[in-house]
Amino acid sequence: MAETMHSLSFSNPNPNPNPKKRSSADDDGAAAENHRSLPKKPSPTSWGSDPAGNLANARHEFGEHGGVNMSIEASATFTVMEPETMRRMFTGELGPDRDFFIYSRHFNPTVLNLGRQMAALESTEAAYCTSSGMSAISSALLQLCPAGSHIVASRCLYGGTHALLSHFLPRSCSIRTTFVDISNIDEVRDAIRVGDTKVLYVESVSNPTLTVADVPTLSAVAHEKGVLLVVDNTFTPMVLSPAKLGADVVLHSVSKFISGGADIIAGAICGPAWLVNSMMDLHNGALMLLGPTMNAKVAFEISERLPHLSIRMKEHCHRAMEFATRMKRLGLRVIYPGLDDHPHHSLLKSIANKGYGFGGMLCLDMGTEERANRLMHHLQNTAQFGLIAVSLGYYETLMSCSGSSTSSEMSDEEKLLAGISPGLVRMSVGYSGTLEQRWAQFEKALAIVQQQDGNLAHANNAFSSYGKN
Repeated sequence: MAETMHSLSFSNPNPNPNPKKRSSADDDGAAAENHRSLPKKPSPTSWGSDPAGNLANARHEFGEHGGVNMSIEASATFTVMEPETMRRMFTGELGPDRDFFIYSRHFNPTVLNLGRQMAALESTEAAYCTSSGMSAISSALLQLCPAGSHIVASRCLYGGTHALLSHFLPRSCSIRTTFVDISNIDEVRDAIRVGDTKVLYVESVSNPTLTVADVPTLSAVAHEKGVLLVVDNTFTPMVLSPAKLGADVVLHSVSKFISGGADIIAGAICGPAWLVNSMMDLHNGALMLLGPTMNAKVAFEISERLPHLSIRMKEHCHRAMEFATRMKRLGLRVIYPGLDDHPHHSLLKSIANKGYGFGGMLCLDMGTEERANRLMHHLQNTAQFGLIAVSLGYYETLMSCSGSSTSSEMSDEEKLLAGISPGLVRMSVGYSGTLEQRWAQFEKALAIVQQQDGNLAHANNAFSSYGKN
């Protein structure tokens, strides 16, 4: 069925940042062809090399009365001057590119503007924002994969995504997934079924094991097989630009680093305009029909946080690198792509955007869940180093034992294959307080855990000796 969505202009530098609104003449259609001209849609190659620069060059939307901040369009529905105009809107003759809006589940001006900013951030032609990260993932996959089709995905993914692929999609629409080691390119290539496989799905840096996806190579394999590469870039906004490396679609849980405040649930789908338009189709669009609509007030809040995302990410990454280096010196089993001994250190260094570092996430493998829990207990309750909580990207350090929390949807065998050990502590490194203050707090908690380890070992030895006597 043909789309009934009008083609949109989503995100690009605009020499006139506050174009005039439609007139009543436009509304009745008499002067529609004389409406403001639309700037050329960008391709990923037309964006600059620095995401912060791309964001700064994106169209700035001023407020209705000339305010430096855009207005919030809180309306659920929109009026027209003449009944004929509504008919033309529903047939796709008039659309949001000309300031004609129908209903905020379809397009909302404030959310549309955030989409332009997200497209600039990820160097894509278009983007649209949703009510959560999972709604962005599920809507994108449902749009790209018809019933009965096939997905190839990394075996190490966020637990919710893994459950979506391994349980929900097979049950609801017979979409099945083959999970692979994405570092093994031959295994990836062999898993793709030409004609059946529609999507190769990976996380740019995996949750929680911090495996780095070789996006350029994976893109080449996917396109060779006629498959779209979809990349979840939640862990590394600013650090990586998957679309510039060959990815077709980039997804985000905006709730994390992009929001930064642990107070908003939101998602984003960044990619070609045809995809976003198809997702808003009145008859076949996953976003239009499933309705994971972002609230305009949320879109406004996020748009106000994007200008300082680059500053926040640089500090997250700086702190993570410093902590990981010091933890390694203490002899701890630390996993961080910025360390020379990480198996994908050179890969990430070669594909990362310059000046941002290696990400704000690190992992400590404490061996057992019991020992991981003791460390987190003292880090939060004794030393005040951070908070025991899921999610990431907050200004305070957040930590959780992944196997029993954010990856708990996976079976023991699946966790073993994904490299998620029982004692793996995932840390989202914050930037509050001074670095030295936080490091002293970490050392304090670690010393208590090591003393407890010694006491336990002594007690076990004593008990063993008593048994022999």
